[in-house]
Amino acid sequence: MAAAGGNGGGSGRSCFVLGASGETGRVLLRELLARRLFARVTLIGRRWLSLGEETGAAVEQVVVDFERLSEHAAAFRGHDVGFCCLGTTRAKAGMDGFIRVDRDYVAQAAELARAGGCKHFLLQSSRGANQHSRFLYLRVKGEVENLVQAVGFDRCTILRPAVLLCKRQESRPMEWIAQQFLGVVAWVFPTAYSVPVEMVARAMVASVLQPGKGKVEVLENGDIHKLGKAVPQQGT
Repeated sequence: MAAAGGNGGGSGRSCFVLGASGETGRVLLRELLARRLFARVTLIGRRWLSLGEETGAAVEQVVVDFERLSEHAAAFRGHDVGFCCLGTTRAKAGMDGFIRVDRDYVAQAAELARAGGCKHFLLQSSRGANQHSRFLYLRVKGEVENLVQAVGFDRCTILRPAVLLCKRQESRPMEWIAQQFLGVVAWVFPTAYSVPVEMVARAMVASVLQPGKGKVEVLENGDIHKLGKAVPQQGT
């Protein structure tokens, strides 16, 4: 475990982030550090991330082997909140790899987090997630939602965003075309078919700041827009 830190905050509270190298995860990390909600933020991933000047709070990075995640249980201990933005695509990882990352890794991480004392677990899922769907992506998302809920966190928040609007670091040509179209549509129907990753990240932050509405709360795309707007953008 290697740590890099600065001034802490958050009244001694701690969180971890899975998937901090992804589109939503990167924005979420910036939000958490800028708002100083936690005294310690732990990034759990398969590789070390170069954070540059973003580390405005105490940040730790733990590199793990997700195929042997049970051997890294210590990384999940002592956190109040867990954020999960972990995910891949079938095109990138193949069918088996996609299932392993988006369902199996996430479910095992949730179990380790609960055993380590995590009270509130936030999962980025997908609009249309359904364990009975005939579409692999939506079926796997529905399955992992059920597995995470079954872990028994004091509080579990599941976010189901529609198409994410972002500038990806990796090239996905067809998704880029869809985003251009949906970016125009969003001017007319801002909450119907898409959501900026910044809005998803702010909705996660808002969920932590606000009291829960039951043990399990599912936020659909419209809810994400509404909750994300409840948190002022940094610098405004």
